[in-house]
Amino acid sequence: MAVSVERRHSSSRRSLRIAVAALSLIPILAGAAGVLLGPAMLGKVSASVDLDSHFRYLSGVFLALGLVFLSTVPAIEHHAARFQLSGLMVIAGGLARALSFWIHGAPTLPHLLGLGMELGVMPLLMVWQWRVARRDRGRVD
Repeated sequence: MAVSVERRHSSSRRSLRIAVAALSLIPILAGAAGVLLGPAMLGKVSASVDLDSHFRYLSGVFLALGLVFLSTVPAIEHHAARFQLSGLMVIAGGLARALSFWIHGAPTLPHLLGLGMELGVMPLLMVWQWRVARRDRGRVD
């Protein structure tokens, strides 16, 4: 029976690693596109210098956040603090996006999908990571 529990734990950890690695590509690729293209990546032909600067800055932060998540993948069970803090940053961004939705109305589909990731998927990933880390506490792989 212990073998079966360990096998399930190992499978859960491996599945979490795969999910986080795959989902990390979203902020990495979107962030890189925003850094390189600025607001033009959203179809904006022109933007003020300040808007362009702010957009590229936030895109750089988004890119870095994706890299932070990716850095947790090899030993995700041991990087709880890094993963959870990064997750809270994503949720904070989602709450800011939700405020925009409330003030201005629904954004385009990609931004709605982002909102779902930020306020739906991210909390679920945080719980999953917490459970994997909790089960692994005190063990050496």
